[in-house]
This record gives sequence, C-alpha cells and structure tokens, in this order.
Amino acid sequence: MGDLIVWTYDWAPEGPRGFVRDIRLRWACEEAGLDYTVQTVPFDDRGPDHFAHQPFGQVPFLTDGALEIFESGAGLLHLARKSETLMPHDPAGEAQTLQWTIAALNSIEMVSVPWWFLEVTGAKENGLTGWLESRLAHVEGILNDREWLAADRFTVADLLMADVMRVAKLRAFGDRPATEAYVARITARPAFKKARADQMAHFAAADKKHAKP
Repeated sequence: MGDLIVWTYDWAPEGPRGFVRDIRLRWACEEAGLDYTVQTVPFDDRGPDHFAHQPFGQVPFLTDGALEIFESGAGLLHLARKSETLMPHDPAGEAQTLQWTIAALNSIEMVSVPWWFLEVTGAKENGLTGWLESRLAHVEGILNDREWLAADRFTVADLLMADVMRVAKLRAFGDRPATEAYVARITARPAFKKARADQMAHFAAADKKHAKP
C-alpha cells in the first residue's frame, strides 16, 4: 500500500470542532506511529467528486495507496490491522477487540447520536433517554470490573468507545464514575491530545479563507 491519507473537511463551524470524525483516524495513526497526511474536501458545495469517495458526502474517508475506505469505523479497523498497538494479532485478542469496536458503534453511538440531536434541538420529551441510560449502565458495569475493554490493554476498541462517550452532554446526566474515569484516562493519552490539537488548528487556520466578504 502507499501513503495513508486522512480526508476531512476544508473547514467546519466551531460547534463540531474537536469532534469531526477524522479525529478518530488521526488518533489511531498517532497511537500506532503510522505516517499519514491530511487532505480536504469542501465543507460547502459538496460535489460529485466527494460523493464518489464518500456516498453520503461525509468525512472522514481514508486512502491507502489504491485502496479507499469510507466510514470512520471501517477506517479504524483497516488501521488496526496494520498495527498490533491497535489490535492484537492473536485470534482471541482480535475477536475481543472487534466485538467491542462494533459495540461502540452499534450499541452506544447508534443510540447516543439520535438522543443528542433531540437534546440539542430542544425536544420537549426525549423518548430515547431510557434506552440510552440502559446502554450506559451496561458499559458502567463493565468498566467497574476492568481497565480496558479488550485484551487487558489499550486497543482501538477503547479509542472508539472513549470518542463516542466523551461528548459532555452524554455524560452530564447520571452517576457513572467508572465511565467518567475511563473517558478521562483514554483522552489523556498523548496521541489523542495531538490528534485533537491538530484538528482544531486545521479548522482554525481555514477561518480567514472561509469568512464571508
């Protein structure tokens, strides 16, 4: 394969900065020591070329030589196959990592994202709250008993679960000390701090160019 390229927007509003999902791929590359560059597609005026690489007009997508991958979860698993830092190569460790990586997307983020949208749009009643509380309670129980989700060490599963759960509003209700400690511990890692700082700097640098005349 050739050089790794993480694709993101050329600019983003202030609200989602630090959470645009190219951060997941940046973070994984930083953890694994994989060389990569960042290239951009327009935030405004998303055209046919963007949709040819990402059929929903979103980011991130990843290129690795001639290989192209869209969706952050798929990109993370591709990167994890390149580095034992992100995923063990033994069958048991790999299976544990895969199941928890998918759980972060399918069992937590599938509920947390629509719940968050209802919250920020001021819905009088959020019918997803009970469902989300149940899912978060299950994670809290797991994290009461272990430091890491898989293989007794940091893996891409922890990277993704922490990224899903670090949204402040998501953690602002209920008492989940194990989850809070887990998110704080994972996001204190130097690789995350660098990935976030780089993303913030990338979008800030584009502000002047994006400013309306």
